[in-house]
Amino acid sequence: MLQTPVKIGLVDDHTLIRDILATIINSFDGFFVTLVADNGKQFIEKVASGNIPEILILDLSMPEMDGHATLHWISKNHPEINILILTMYDAEPLIHLIKVGVRGFLKKDVSPSELKYALQCVLKNGTYCSQSITGRLFNLMKNHGSKNSPWGTVILNENEISFLKLVSSELTYKEIAQKMKISPRTIDNYRDALFLKLNVKSRVGLAMYAVKSGIVTISY
Repeated sequence: MLQTPVKIGLVDDHTLIRDILATIINSFDGFFVTLVADNGKQFIEKVASGNIPEILILDLSMPEMDGHATLHWISKNHPEINILILTMYDAEPLIHLIKVGVRGFLKKDVSPSELKYALQCVLKNGTYCSQSITGRLFNLMKNHGSKNSPWGTVILNENEISFLKLVSSELTYKEIAQKMKISPRTIDNYRDALFLKLNVKSRVGLAMYAVKSGIVTISY
């Protein structure tokens, strides 16, 4: 009796990267890409039609609905989906995503052999961590909660992520308040709370965190 292939989903607005990954994954025994989407909105539409992957490889920076918003939607609606984040960064500044269902991190230059190993690890152990970040990850988790813990161990909620995106723009705090439909006083509270949480002292520091964590990307 033939074993049913594990259903894989790919959400990335870069068509070339997505197509290459799909071709590689479909060459692996026991895995098959059943869902591809340009962004979180398109992903949700396909899931609503019954196309639910067992493992999802998700980019963070996308138009319409980015990876952060998609993660929060999945955690509330389909927590059974195992998520691997596709990123240009090391996992260190992204550890907070583990709290919303992320099972591991893949660099965008991942080799086919490591990609296959990652999928197998998620199925077998529930998580995947590449050798290049394993030691760093364990140190971060061990030091979680320490006053001196690095940015990567910080847990952010949806409102804080939205605020960090906007604070990295040219909008004034008053305009940010209007866009988020909350009071200027609440914006001040977000800012001051994040100053403490991220151990930064200025709006520039908040923007630097947003870029380093992958919440905001810079186009050249």
